[in-house]
Amino acid sequence: MTPSPYKPVLSAKQLAEFFVEAFPGQNHSATEFSRIAPGFLQMKQTPDPTMLRPGGIVSGPTQMALADRVAYAVILAHIGIVPMAVTSNLNMSFLRGLAAEPFFADAHLIKLGRRLATVDVRIWQGEPANIAAQSTVTYAIPVSAE
Repeated sequence: MTPSPYKPVLSAKQLAEFFVEAFPGQNHSATEFSRIAPGFLQMKQTPDPTMLRPGGIVSGPTQMALADRVAYAVILAHIGIVPMAVTSNLNMSFLRGLAAEPFFADAHLIKLGRRLATVDVRIWQGEPANIAAQSTVTYAIPVSAE
C-alpha cells in the first residue's frame, strides 16, 4: 500500500476523551482505539447483547454505527477536534455475519480535503482478510475548521 500523505495530530487517548465528552450517553467501554497511523485508524468493538440480532450475530445498525464512528475518528485524528464535522454520505455493504465476539474496523483516509473527507472502512473479525462489511463514508468539514 502507498504511504499516506496524511499525518495524525491526535493520540488515541485524546480521541477517547473527546468521544466520552461529546457523546455522554453512550457506552464507551465496549470500543477502543487500537491503532493510529498516517491516514489510518483502527477501532476494536466488543459487542454486548444489545448489539445482537436474532441468530446471535452483530446487527447491521451496530456495524453502521461503528463505520461512522471510526470514519469520524480517523478524520479528527488527522485534522484535530472539529465537533461539527458531520456525515454527508455512508454506503455500506454487508459481506458476511459477525459472531458475538470482538471485531475491528479499519479506516483509511481516501481523501482529506478542506471541506470533504472520504474514508474507506473495512470491518473484520479474526484476521484482517476476513472482511465482514465495507463502507465508504464521506464527512463534511465546516469551513471554520480550515
